[in-house]
Amino acid sequence: MAKSPQTQLPLKAFGWAASDTSGILAPFHFSRRSRDSCRENGQNDVTLQILYCGVCHSDLHTLKNDWGFTTYPVVPGHEIVGVVTKIGNNVKNFKVGDKVGVGVIVESCKECECCQQDLESYCPKPVFTYNSPYYDGTRTQGGYSNFVVVHQRYVLRFPENLPLDAGAPLLCAGITVYSPMKYYGMTEAGKHLGVAGLGGLGHVAIKFAKAFGLKVTVISSSPNKEDEAIKRLGADSFLVSSDPAKMKAAMGTMDYIIDTISAVHSLIPLLGLLKLNGKLVTVGLPNKPLELPIFPLVAGRKLVGGSNFGGIKETQEMLDFCGKHNISADIELIKMDHINTAMERLSKSDVKYRFVIDVANSFSSL
Repeated sequence: MAKSPQTQLPLKAFGWAASDTSGILAPFHFSRRSRDSCRENGQNDVTLQILYCGVCHSDLHTLKNDWGFTTYPVVPGHEIVGVVTKIGNNVKNFKVGDKVGVGVIVESCKECECCQQDLESYCPKPVFTYNSPYYDGTRTQGGYSNFVVVHQRYVLRFPENLPLDAGAPLLCAGITVYSPMKYYGMTEAGKHLGVAGLGGLGHVAIKFAKAFGLKVTVISSSPNKEDEAIKRLGADSFLVSSDPAKMKAAMGTMDYIIDTISAVHSLIPLLGLLKLNGKLVTVGLPNKPLELPIFPLVAGRKLVGGSNFGGIKETQEMLDFCGKHNISADIELIKMDHINTAMERLSKSDVKYRFVIDVANSFSSL
């Protein structure tokens, strides 16, 4: 019997994968290819040993096939931090020993208008870090594994002062909120930003907003998060979305809202909080459509927008910004054999605020 393209690849890897919609992860041996050739390391490739990998809510959705396009077996993970172990002859900006990151995307067409504008995340032919078909028919596998090979264009340099473990979530959670804040002009010092949802994305959004000089109000359905939001993360105020009186009192007070909520929820209360010309930008990905009321948009000349993660150039800008302002994620570091428990807790929002897998120490005995 002929082997599949995946089993013929030159690089033998090890990670943890799910094999069905139960989403249960288990040890998994698989093969990787170099990204620009069938050799072990192509001319434009960077090989890195993975040290840490953040656990994103997208990983959970993919494991459960919530979005309907998971191909099993799947090794998740797109918040990858590691150390360079090998480079191709054409690689000039990285050297062996460098601390680097790999985020949500590992390839794009490089030719379309989006790629030419350093907006690879909007390329019509993206190759995502996992659960994505590569151009030769093989499939990508993510960072819950011991190493990865990536074209140099999609590798990011980590600032020296940024902690590698707590920096890992910036490669998805961080850029997912930084990019819309920059694009939609949500960075003007003294303006009022609402952050809807206090989780992996929301807590980083607070840190960015304070670094930009914004007034920040956290909007959450959980009253018990108030102390965390204000005393630990530095928000200026806290608004309980389930309290009608407080929501009414806050109507028309915010210039912008970044909505990080990944569950199905109503947009009407959030729109009511905005001033004239206010902007509501959604970055969470609920698994069912949200209802968008038009009347409050027209009546208040308000804008509702969305945003994907940023391109590689902007992601590097974001990492450098984090290094300058000492911004990293609040994490709970786990070993790989704790990942299924972590996923169960993540489904219940029981983490402050991001799980990160200590990959290197999990696999050190193998």
